[in-house]
Amino acid sequence: MPIDTTLRSATISVLVENEPGILARVVGLFSGRGYNIDSLTVAPVEDGRNRSRINIVTSGTDMIIQQIKAQLDRLVPVHRVSDLSTDGPHIAREMALIKVLGTGEKRVEALRLAEAFRARVVDATTGSFIFEMTGATDKLDAFLDLMRPLGLAEVSRTGVAAIARGTRII
Repeated sequence: MPIDTTLRSATISVLVENEPGILARVVGLFSGRGYNIDSLTVAPVEDGRNRSRINIVTSGTDMIIQQIKAQLDRLVPVHRVSDLSTDGPHIAREMALIKVLGTGEKRVEALRLAEAFRARVVDATTGSFIFEMTGATDKLDAFLDLMRPLGLAEVSRTGVAAIARGTRII
């Protein structure tokens, strides 16, 4: 039977005890095995149990993703690991602040595109805009591609926040 070498993106949520060093251990697991992290977010969750949720976007074959999940599940103090991309429908969003420099027609075009993409102007000077945009990673990437020729100067992204749809929880 042939080995599947198809790469896929995976959004993995990890519920952990909120204690010093856990993020370093999770990141160390990835770097120690040569796995790449495309996006990483972590924040305490409001369940009163001193826990945090780590959202990791990575890519690999199904076998590699399964290995990552198994190795994360073995870390102490990990409570639960879920591959949101295969466990059912989920919502994933990212926020970005995008600075675009420009005047004249490029400035007008940047504003027109921002409106079409529902990006919000959060700061404006005579020579620049800072847009705030929230959405799927692909949508942010498409907006950035269109802003490059118009004067894209700087980008700050939050990383992916993701959660399962419906009644399913991790």
